[in-house]
Order: sequence, then C-alpha cells, then structure tokens
Amino acid sequence: MNVTMDASLLVAFVEVADTTSFSGAARVLGTTTATVSRSIAKLEESVGSRLFHRTTRRVSLTTAGTALYERTAAHVRALTRAAKELPEHQSEPAGTLKLTAPYDLGATFLANVIARFMALHPKVQVHVELGSRTVDLAAEGFDVAIRADRGKHKDISLTARRLVPRGELSLYASPSYLAKRGSPRSVASPDHDWLVAGPLLRAFDFPATLTPRTVANDFLFLRGVAASGGGIATLPSFIAQPYVASGDLVRVLPALRATIGGLVMLYSSTRPLARKIAAFRDFLVEVIQREWAG
Repeated sequence: MNVTMDASLLVAFVEVADTTSFSGAARVLGTTTATVSRSIAKLEESVGSRLFHRTTRRVSLTTAGTALYERTAAHVRALTRAAKELPEHQSEPAGTLKLTAPYDLGATFLANVIARFMALHPKVQVHVELGSRTVDLAAEGFDVAIRADRGKHKDISLTARRLVPRGELSLYASPSYLAKRGSPRSVASPDHDWLVAGPLLRAFDFPATLTPRTVANDFLFLRGVAASGGGIATLPSFIAQPYVASGDLVRVLPALRATIGGLVMLYSSTRPLARKIAAFRDFLVEVIQREWAG
C-alpha cells in the first residue's frame, strides 16, 4: 500500500513525541492544542494505526508510533533545521536575486545601482540578464524584471511598481558634426544624417521626408554613432545625459521633444515578499526618486 504523508503532520508528530504532550507541542509549533490533535488524527488515519496512547496525564508512543518515530524523527529535524536556515528566514536580505532588465538601462544607470545595493547587503548575490526579450518570471526563476511601462499589466500573479512615470526623447549630435554640417532647422531635414531606433519608427509619426541614415535596435549604439560624428540621434534623455555632461553630445532643436513610457518593476505578488526583493525594490525606488527622476 502506498502511503503519502504530509510533512507538516510528521512535524507535529515528532514534537508530540518529544514533549510527550499535545499542549507542549502546540507551544513549540506556535499553534493550538486542537490543531496539533487534528494533525495527529489525520496522520493516524493516513498510516492506518494509532500512534499514541492518550491518558489524562500523559501521552506515549504506541508500537507503531515508536517505529514511525525511529524512521522519521531525524529526517524531520533535518528538514526543519534546513528550512530555518534558508536565506529568507534570516534577519537581513540574503540569497541570490535574479534580475532582468533592458540592456541600455543595465549598461548605464542600473550598473551603479547594483554595485551600491550589494555593498549595502553583503549577503545578497545578484544575477542579471540584460536584453529585450520578455521573460516568464516564474517559469525561468527570475525575482525581478525592469521593463518599459506599456500601461496596464494583466498578469495578476505579478505586482507592477512604477519607477519612472514617463521618459523624454530628444535630438543629439556631436560638436564635430555640428561644426561641419551646421544645426538642423527642422526634424528630418534631408541635408542631415538622422540616426533612429527601429522601434521609434513604428511608434511615432515621423515626417514623410525622413530617410534615416542609420537604423538600429540599440540606443547605446546610436549614441556611439552620434558621439563619433555620424549624425543626429533621437535618444532618451537618461541615455544621452552622461555624454552631454562630458561635452561629447549637444542637444539640438531643443523645442522638439517626445514623451515615451517610463519604467516599471515587476515582481511576484506572493506574500510574504522575499526580503531580498523588498530590499532591492525599496532601494531602487529611493535612488530613482533622489537621483534620477528628481
């Protein structure tokens, strides 16, 4: 006969045997005597035998109970100890945080955030996958995804925390390009070389006169082309800003700008939330509010 036992019932069984008391086991387990009694009754029904002799003064193992105790007690204690030693049962964030984010964000702003987060929480290891593919967090074992905010999120198993409500696109060119070609008088002017991300061509109604000199699917690449004097690039402000600060890029046609969706952080809706995830969420939100969005 195949017998399947609920591990929680075996935990209650071992505690009752060790304390020789239903009430004593209940105190150890942080539950009620009635709950422990029901657990033992379910276990006895499962094995088809009484496991304890019960009197008004004491509880003792039957022959069947002794045999079961000898075979399971050491394993139950090992499992209980292992569960208590899991990283998420520790007093501070610990364990591996698996994160996915767009490559451009990871190569710019996020790299610094991760370094500071790990310094703050030395027991956390971070595994990062950068790219544009949409991962299945649960199926692929990811804890956190940072993605472009495209509005309402339909997956109720995930919580969406909006990090940046919106972003801004502007036009940038290098000083060397502008020195040779001059500043454009209008967007898509045919006498200039325009560098455009492929997704933007599908998302925005550019003037019909626009014939891009370079189309790519990566903003960092387009930033590099623009900084090398290859044309005028349409870039998110957070991608362009470090190069603007260093003088490698200059904003052109400043009156022209477009609003794009911001960023959202996705993580499991399961509660309680792992300490490592909650700590990273709170740290990232604080840093963005203080140093980026602010």
